[in-house]
Amino acid sequence: MKLIDVSKAFATDEQCLAYLEAKRWPHGVRCPVCGTKSVSRITRRSESKNVRAQLYQCLESTCKSQFSATSGTIFHDSHLGLGKWFTAIALLVDAKKSMSALQLSRHLDCNYRTAWYLAHRIREAMNEPDGFKLAGTVELDETYIGGKQRGHKGKLKNKEVVFGLRQRKGPIKLVQVADNKAGTLYDQVNKHVEPNADRIMTDDAGGYNFQMTKFRNIPHSKIRHSVGEYVRGEVHTNTIESGFSLFKRAIVGSFHHVSIKHLQRYLDEFNYRFNRREIVDLFEQTVARMAGIGAMPYSKLVEQNAFTPFVRP
Repeated sequence: MKLIDVSKAFATDEQCLAYLEAKRWPHGVRCPVCGTKSVSRITRRSESKNVRAQLYQCLESTCKSQFSATSGTIFHDSHLGLGKWFTAIALLVDAKKSMSALQLSRHLDCNYRTAWYLAHRIREAMNEPDGFKLAGTVELDETYIGGKQRGHKGKLKNKEVVFGLRQRKGPIKLVQVADNKAGTLYDQVNKHVEPNADRIMTDDAGGYNFQMTKFRNIPHSKIRHSVGEYVRGEVHTNTIESGFSLFKRAIVGSFHHVSIKHLQRYLDEFNYRFNRREIVDLFEQTVARMAGIGAMPYSKLVEQNAFTPFVRP
């Protein structure tokens, strides 16, 4: 569903609620507390745009909870109309290089903090902690996000490490990691790559040594970046590097700065959108995912133990 279709299909809050109900309960409304199908609909009028017009009453004698289509979801307790939520979702899933909270606030006619909070809740639904594994020919590489580094050669001062894995002609995974040590990188390979992959492609960094691991029988080809080599027949890491380039262009052109604390959320957004770039109903899938995950209070999103710096590419 494109942006122009969203504006036509969800002109009223009632239309938005009906659509969200269908995505959350495709087989009929159920009480989110006790799970019963025995519910009744309550329709009410309200002058406040922050009060849902459609409620449900659980008829189970031991429960009797009142709830709406947004109760207990990522939309819970939002003071923003669902029409603006759906507009924001349509904008983010279709923006190849994403969209800053400031630009989103202008489109939605809301303040910056509301747009920032809204965008991060959408990104929360784009996280796939137990997702698929990569197979076939898999390229591995790492890049560094942060300010300019002068001196301290060999040390990652002011830099965050992003490890990238990409299946050729397939999906991508960008993961924020603590460092570029062999053990750290192997943990991610072990988590995201099938042990029966056809081939692994890396550069000649010392951290890519799988001889003592379960990937030792997979053909491992290295491109020698250290001597200025970038392509040798089918041996290269250009596919994963193109993914890095797309993300860095987003930081330069859209975000300008991103917080280290939320870096993985931005990476999750890019993984999600890139891996579904050919899916026609991406808007519908995203709304359904958001209806299936719990609320994320603002206090949880911003809580931190210390000052969190911002990084540039």
